[in-house]
Amino acid sequence: MEDIEAIAALQDPVRRRLYEYVVAQGRDVGRNEAAEAAGVARTLAAHHLDRLTEAGLLESGSRRLTGRSGPGAGRPAKVYRRAPGERSVSLPARDYRTAAELLAEAAELAGLDAGLCAAARRRGEALRETAGPCGSLDEAVELLAARGYEPHLEGVGADAGAGDDSTAAATVIRMRNCPFHAVAERFPPLVCGMNLALLEGLLGESDAFRARMDARPGECCVVIEPSKNNEH
Repeated sequence: MEDIEAIAALQDPVRRRLYEYVVAQGRDVGRNEAAEAAGVARTLAAHHLDRLTEAGLLESGSRRLTGRSGPGAGRPAKVYRRAPGERSVSLPARDYRTAAELLAEAAELAGLDAGLCAAARRRGEALRETAGPCGSLDEAVELLAARGYEPHLEGVGADAGAGDDSTAAATVIRMRNCPFHAVAERFPPLVCGMNLALLEGLLGESDAFRARMDARPGECCVVIEPSKNNEH
């Protein structure tokens, strides 16, 4: 019931815009910044951000946004970031997570890592045939976003809103979300290897970029980077 109520909180279009903006930043976001991004007044933004916090979709805290401390640094401001928990609704009730964990446990005990990676790579290739060729970082970002990875450009001069020049300057594509997070927490080598193979199949053999393992806390274990043949 709590998950249904939390997801229902996103029905309001302003609330949804605020949530999506906060999530996309990957850092603490203040009320003024969120309000400006959503195109609403600060008081309205504060109301909706607090509702999202009450629903468990965001976490709130306080810190000085000026980056200074001591006298004259100003009062701490209320800030928001995505809450770590997952929300899902299935009617009637289904428990795919337990099934996935049991299958992962059995695969790990049986030493089926290579077979799982091969199957994941084939699935990625099948998905690529549906999505079409992917020959640039811009196309990779779009493809990964559609799969729920929440990609963002990272590197000197990288700015996801700046167009093609930013993509060329970006060092790598990082992903804030792991679609397999719940199972990967329990079986990291198995599931992260599967994820890498899936992305290799999804992105295909391209001279533009390559996928490799580079785990970071709270993010996807895979990073997409320009190939050495395509570096500027």
